[in-house]
Amino acid sequence: MNSINLKKQAAKIVLEKKKLKGVVARVGIVLDISGSMRKLYSEGVVQEAVERMLAVASQFDDDGALDVWVYDNEFSRLPAVTEKDFIGYVDREIINNASVHKFGRNDEPQVMADVIKKYVYEEPSQDPVFIVFINDGGCKASIKRSIIKSSNKPLFWQFIGIGDSNFDVLRKLDTMEGRVVDNANFFHLDSMEAVSDEQLYEQLLEEFPVWLKEAKEKQIM
Repeated sequence: MNSINLKKQAAKIVLEKKKLKGVVARVGIVLDISGSMRKLYSEGVVQEAVERMLAVASQFDDDGALDVWVYDNEFSRLPAVTEKDFIGYVDREIINNASVHKFGRNDEPQVMADVIKKYVYEEPSQDPVFIVFINDGGCKASIKRSIIKSSNKPLFWQFIGIGDSNFDVLRKLDTMEGRVVDNANFFHLDSMEAVSDEQLYEQLLEEFPVWLKEAKEKQIM
């Protein structure tokens, strides 16, 4: 059994445990490509993260595709990744793609605005959207505006912090006021590669079922 099938099996087990089997959702990933992320790209950690999230998308998404963005102080909306083309995706579409701005400063609000633009305005749907947002610290406090703005939309933000940088902004997401529903969650990993697929998916999908229930009750979906 190849690696993506093993990841899919782990994702399926966790989805069943969380009572998410049969849920249809669009899935996207936003990848930090600021300067401090350089090592995680060169060591293949980001490619592995894409594959792990593709396994979730294959269980949730109606077309099995994972939408992809990267950002530093600029951002790029990239081609979706699928099981047909995931091998070498990060090298091909990000590292060796001259149009992708790399290893600058981080500026989250502009890429978040594009995520909202795609799912809410360009491709509106009643299906929920599950966005995995990977960052290695120093998120701008102004991300709060994007989260509040999208709290009445069928869009859930799952932030993952990697490493030992400052995650103060993300740690305060659960106490953020002014939202229709709590539409964002955060967890921290010292090292993503040290966590098994099943452990990762357990944390990844911890709050999504709660949001789904509340969003339906508020008729957001």
